[in-house]
Amino acid sequence: MKLLFLHGAPAAGKLTVAKALLQLVPGRLFDNHAAIDLARTLFDFGAPGFWELVHATRYSALDIAAEHGAALVVTTFCYADPEDLPQFEKFEEIMRRNGGELLPVFLHCSREEAARRVGNADRVARRKITSPAYLLKELDRYQFTAVPRADCLPLDTGVRPAEVTAREIIGHFGLGTAQ
Repeated sequence: MKLLFLHGAPAAGKLTVAKALLQLVPGRLFDNHAAIDLARTLFDFGAPGFWELVHATRYSALDIAAEHGAALVVTTFCYADPEDLPQFEKFEEIMRRNGGELLPVFLHCSREEAARRVGNADRVARRKITSPAYLLKELDRYQFTAVPRADCLPLDTGVRPAEVTAREIIGHFGLGTAQ
């Protein structure tokens, strides 16, 4: 299995790029909010048990997908250093154990562009951050950065459309070839 790990700050365009990419190549989307939405059925956001369930769901889903031969899974993740390094290392371990490959892509844009994006209807419907002021506070609070991998592909989503970014990812990792 290839795990395309699209990561970056909130409103960097991770889900938009993931959807554009999956219009061009076959694969499955495991959006960051799939596990969060599941956890919200049992816990308030951030309550005791919430993040444990989110992490366990992500690990289990990726492990089972790899075990059962999913060819390509595109996942989105708000990676903040150093808090999220243990999760990323667990994703790497799951891929190694299953003979898979983790393909990291760091998506980023300017603070101004991210603040402009947070009010869109899709973000509101999906219960994501929608306040520009709150987003800027989170951007100051956390260090959203590329994962510590030399092969991580950094792309600025503020300077190109999602479809162009998706094509660049496909070309870089050879995802358009036989899976």
